[in-house]
Amino acid sequence: MYIVKITNGRVELYNERGCYQRTIVNSNAVYTDIDMTQTKIVVTMTNGRVELYDEMGCYQRTIYNGNATQARWAGGDIAVYSGSCVELYSDRGCYIRRI
Repeated sequence: MYIVKITNGRVELYNERGCYQRTIVNSNAVYTDIDMTQTKIVVTMTNGRVELYDEMGCYQRTIYNGNATQARWAGGDIAVYSGSCVELYSDRGCYIRRI
């Protein structure tokens, strides 16, 4: 099991014992969440962009390129919070619907 933590804009990955594993993002992160399978990490950046990384820290794709305040996993999908609306995206970056 992994734990993700933001420290001074950096997203860091820790194991269940609290031991540092690796840095996922070096700067500008404001929110992060890891999926249930512990293999995908979604990161919301200061510019409102939402990016997807794997557990090794490799960039996968941009999910949302707007004014997101946070993005988190909602089952297998990603819920992107922007202003007063929430939009669902697949982990492939495809828009699903607005809630």
